[in-house]
Amino acid sequence: VFDYYITGKRPVRKELPKASVILRREFVANNLREVSAGFLPGPNQRIAIVSEGQPATPEQLGRVLLREIDGRPLRLADVGTVVEAAAPAISAAAIDGTPGVFLMVQGQLGSNTLAVSKALEVALKDLEPLLAREQVDLRANLFRPANFIETAVDNVRFDIVVGSVLVVIVLFLFLFNARTALICATAIPVSLLGAVLLLTAFGEPLNIMVFGGLAIALGEVVDDAIIDTENIFRRLRQNRMAGRPRTDAEVALAASVEVRGSVVYATFIVALVFVPLLTFGGVGGKLFAPLGLAYILAILASLVVATSLTPALCFLLLARGDLNAEDPPFVRRLKPGYIAVLSRIERHPFRIAGLAAGVIALGFASIPLLSGEFIPSLKEGHYVIHMTAIPGTSEEETLRIGTRVAQAMLRIKGVRSVAEWVGRSQNGADTFGPHYSEFEVEVGAVAGQEQTRVLREIRELLDGSRGEYPGLNFSVNTFLTERIEETIAGFPAALVVSVFGPDLDLLDQDAREVAAAIASVRGARDIQVQAPAGTPQLSIRLRHERLAALGFAPRDVLDAIQTAYEGTHVGQIRRGSQGVDVVAVLAPAARRAPSQVEALPLRSVTGVQASLGDVADVTMTAGRYKVLHEGGKRIQTVTANIAGRDLGDFDTDVRKAIATGVKLAPGNFLVIGGEAKASVEARERLVFHSVLAGFGVFVLLYLAFNNLRNLGLTLLNLPFALVGGVAAVLFTGGWMTLGSLVGFVTLFGITLRNSIMLVSHYQHLVETEGAPWNVETMMRGAAERLPSILMTALVTALGLMPLALGSGQPGREIEGPMAIIIVGGLATSTVLNLLILPTVLLRFGRFGSRPG
Repeated sequence: VFDYYITGKRPVRKELPKASVILRREFVANNLREVSAGFLPGPNQRIAIVSEGQPATPEQLGRVLLREIDGRPLRLADVGTVVEAAAPAISAAAIDGTPGVFLMVQGQLGSNTLAVSKALEVALKDLEPLLAREQVDLRANLFRPANFIETAVDNVRFDIVVGSVLVVIVLFLFLFNARTALICATAIPVSLLGAVLLLTAFGEPLNIMVFGGLAIALGEVVDDAIIDTENIFRRLRQNRMAGRPRTDAEVALAASVEVRGSVVYATFIVALVFVPLLTFGGVGGKLFAPLGLAYILAILASLVVATSLTPALCFLLLARGDLNAEDPPFVRRLKPGYIAVLSRIERHPFRIAGLAAGVIALGFASIPLLSGEFIPSLKEGHYVIHMTAIPGTSEEETLRIGTRVAQAMLRIKGVRSVAEWVGRSQNGADTFGPHYSEFEVEVGAVAGQEQTRVLREIRELLDGSRGEYPGLNFSVNTFLTERIEETIAGFPAALVVSVFGPDLDLLDQDAREVAAAIASVRGARDIQVQAPAGTPQLSIRLRHERLAALGFAPRDVLDAIQTAYEGTHVGQIRRGSQGVDVVAVLAPAARRAPSQVEALPLRSVTGVQASLGDVADVTMTAGRYKVLHEGGKRIQTVTANIAGRDLGDFDTDVRKAIATGVKLAPGNFLVIGGEAKASVEARERLVFHSVLAGFGVFVLLYLAFNNLRNLGLTLLNLPFALVGGVAAVLFTGGWMTLGSLVGFVTLFGITLRNSIMLVSHYQHLVETEGAPWNVETMMRGAAERLPSILMTALVTALGLMPLALGSGQPGREIEGPMAIIIVGGLATSTVLNLLILPTVLLRFGRFGSRPG
């Protein structure tokens, strides 16, 4: 039966034309078979027979007999070239412009990236002698995500240590007593360690977001201990000034119980505010749920410490020591000035209220000035560059162009290495053609500003307006940012527009119009059509009437075409445990030009000889290397990134540009997705869950005050905190991220604490100590709460200050904006608590027997 032809290496005889020898698959396949030979049965044992006759080398395979012609043997080597060679390449790679092999190792889902990286490095270390002997130059750090993890964790650890030192300094400054400062500072390691133990028990890995949650909680975990310690210290001092009518143990217990209710309510309110992060869902949930869980566990642990360990340490360290009858020096200097300012404010309440209302209005009016983005640019020390050439470009040409691009990037100061891979791996999940390549550009663990400069210079180098790389499209991003974008919309881009329809040509037309509309929008960059048409394609259409006339079967002709240009697997040669495929294919010199295809020789089963051009139409056409589908429908996708624009405004402008500039073909429709859509959805989920949490906060506040009027006045803290947060965002560039929104939610919970402490103390003075609610009581309560309010605000702000000042550095990109907002909001809310709220409560609050 006819099988296929192979171009001959040389004529066997002069009467045999070149490339006209029929080679049946069975001739080769039968000689590559491995068969069992049975056994020899004996009276005492059975002996297995092993036969070894399979060709093991190309030379042995070339000597396989095909047939005899006029008594002369015709061997495989007489009609073809038998060599060891690589399979046809669908990929290529270069390291720093030098050809190489690019190996990417991926961790399993849920694996620890850092642990896997270190285990791989140990294994590579063991291979070093072998690699050196084989003269293999191994570059093991072309892309190492663990670098970013280690840098980020080290930076946040540094922030925690520095923040802790600043907190201890503030404690000593206000209390001016080493023992009280030690008692308060003890809450930091005990609370954070307790949170870590609980996280470990829950199976939560200690990743960068967990450390970020602990860093944000740093100032908060000491607040409860400060309030408890400061009140016990103050009551013990007052008791000794009064001649010690009660024992120190009674005073310490009573002072701790005095603030116990407000401490518990305030802590549960702050924890409740973070609950929406645990129910976030989506990418936001994956990012912020570990942060929220770490924060909640830390402050709950601090509550346990404040209600158990702190009072015990106060009794042990303070009751038996000498207590200065006067306030600490810093507080002693601060109180007279504070009372003087508060007295002036009290004499002009309406003017101050008007000023406060104006500040709040100004803050709300500034909100439209903020620009939004979903996730800030991550400083991973590594950039991924996608390069797309014209479809149909060979891997050799793509690699040549890529080498030129890589050498140009290596001249940028700060770029350590550039690795490029072209096409795709044999079993790769992505269907990239040889016209596509990806660069892994390593910068290293340098400062965020340095990484931004390198990125800017890379973009300038690849800018299409310079005309240095015509016909090429580039997109640049960091690895984690791309993974987030792919999770959101399926593509590594901030904006994804998918056009659905049944006709590929109409989809291409609409996609080009959509890409042109996006390009007209300010801030659009890296615009790409993900599955462009135009791949050169040689179309072979069999002429069935001609086939029948010449006696050819269509299947036989198709098999011959496949064997000639793709190759046919005819067997394997075994080398130990390794199998080497044997493939029959047309000689390379005979399959380079499209014109050679028509000349492919064929022979029918009846002996009729013809060329492929005699039985088929061979024409050049335009094809495509992939067709995208979603939900069973064909789609064409256009992607783009955003530069220097508010995410929501850019999305609105894109929608307007598409609505006015694109007329879709009948039956086609489009869907716009990406970060803008994800940002809106995340914001809506956060607001919805925060409203539910706000209802819980309202209930807790009512339980704490049992007075709706006082509760409502306490909520004045929220708009004042908002003003400070907005001002902080504007001062640092005006960019709002998803982390910034979480920062505002966090801020509202934190700032309520001091308001609760002030109102609760007024209630204690009036309802427990029997003081009349007047100016003197207002002044006294504010002065007594001044140290604790200032200390809690300062320790929280200073605990976050390293994180806020380092915003934009590796590991601080997400938590940094949160810290900035919290610090700014704490500043304005503390001003309200200390200067405005006491006067407002005096005029409009209700204490004593007149519930609101």
